[in-house]
Amino acid sequence: MAEYAFSLVNVFARAPFGGNPLCVFEDALGLTESQMQSLARQFNLSETVFVLPPEGGADARVRIFTPGMELPFAGHPLIGTAHVVSRLAGGASPVTLQTQAGAVTLEAVGDDWVFTAPVPSGGPRMNRPLASNAEIAAMLGLQVDDLLDHPVWVDTGNEQLLVPVKNPDIVRRAQPNAALLGTWPANARGRKNAYVFSPLESAGPTRFGKRALARYFFSTVTGGIDEDPGTGSACANLGGWLILTGKEVPTHVKVEQGTFVGRPCTLQLEVRPDGAIRVGGRVMPLGQGVVNV
Repeated sequence: MAEYAFSLVNVFARAPFGGNPLCVFEDALGLTESQMQSLARQFNLSETVFVLPPEGGADARVRIFTPGMELPFAGHPLIGTAHVVSRLAGGASPVTLQTQAGAVTLEAVGDDWVFTAPVPSGGPRMNRPLASNAEIAAMLGLQVDDLLDHPVWVDTGNEQLLVPVKNPDIVRRAQPNAALLGTWPANARGRKNAYVFSPLESAGPTRFGKRALARYFFSTVTGGIDEDPGTGSACANLGGWLILTGKEVPTHVKVEQGTFVGRPCTLQLEVRPDGAIRVGGRVMPLGQGVVNV
């Protein structure tokens, strides 16, 4: 049996037990794809990352697994992994990670790690789902009048269903109906998800110009619906949505997520004048260990 070291970190955290938890295997060379999937299921976090030797000038290659499948790109896993890879390299910044969606460079900005979304060639992509507005609202325990605009698929590296609603109170009372999961639209990879968010409001006298409240729901391997504490890829897709719907950009948004699952998260979203979409947040180390496989 071989020994593999891992780190546990909390991403987008405001406190030691807040944020979105992540397991990062620091050197996964020798693990098979099946073993990676089994370890992700063993840890049962939203994602587990496996660091592999670099390719193409990157500092490391990474593979990202949920308990049920592999993802080409995900935000909080890359932010947490950049922190771990930087620590192993003596505090290096920036850090470039090779994902299945392309190379992503992350840099330390104060207490945060920030990445630029690997937007597909041609820019962010947006498509209407086959389900009607009323059907999608019902899936989320909402009324069609709660919607601010049409729900749409957006892809800035990981396709997700964005559901804009009229105010933060509607975000708070969203309650997905598991009985309707069979009719929930799926993305190109077969994942069923929904990112419910409120309109951008003034953030007051802070470094953020705007703020928004968001929740991310997704189907599980057991056929249920779970809620993710902090979703960097969906936050990036919010930036894509702002661009594609002609909203006011450039902008800098504080996105709050995770309170409803007891894991408060703060994500920063910046859409730059050139259309670059940057997402960042704080990483708090929790512990380290080893497994024998």
